[in-house]
Amino acid sequence: MWGRTRLIVVAAGLGLAACQAVPSMPPSAADAPVAGTWRATATEQDRTRIRNWYASWQAALADARAKGYGKSIEREGVLLDPMAALPNPHLPAGDYRCRTVKLGAQRGTLGYVAYDWFQCRVADEQGIASLTKLTGSQRPVGLIFPDDLKRQIFLGTLELGDETVPIDYGSDRMRDMAGLVERIGANRWRLVLPAPAYESLLDVIELVPAG
Repeated sequence: MWGRTRLIVVAAGLGLAACQAVPSMPPSAADAPVAGTWRATATEQDRTRIRNWYASWQAALADARAKGYGKSIEREGVLLDPMAALPNPHLPAGDYRCRTVKLGAQRGTLGYVAYDWFQCRVADEQGIASLTKLTGSQRPVGLIFPDDLKRQIFLGTLELGDETVPIDYGSDRMRDMAGLVERIGANRWRLVLPAPAYESLLDVIELVPAG
């Protein structure tokens, strides 16, 4: 995860980058880093994760269905539909309820796991937004970058267990995270994390305003 000081310093240096129009499926547009964009900040591993998001999603769905979780997937509706993103993905600052659905299995883990609600927070970090999962044993924390009309890009790291200080992004490839922030309804968003380092093939975190 981003260290808090590191997160603020990077945010201050980046400011708001102009949105770039890229195809929504699959996003195989030019991947060359441009100063001030998520591509300039992301590691090569995470640029690959974002570039291959659709293939990761399809593999995760196929694996979960093959293991007998088809009905569970259908019950989630648009949350697990890779093409459900709506225009205006901006995630406003504030407190959120958030829950994680893990799809697909790595090395014998379950093909589908849906967790209960936890607490997340979106904050303004000097011109760019941060997203932090506040509770739970696995807690993503990082920055949200502009991208196109239907998605923003999350880059961050994973805080585990009783850790209280997140590590810097880019310092541990097993903790680095990259994903898509998308709006899927009125006051409903998701953070899609393709090819996570642990357990699943794809993680989807649903976010709705607290209260």
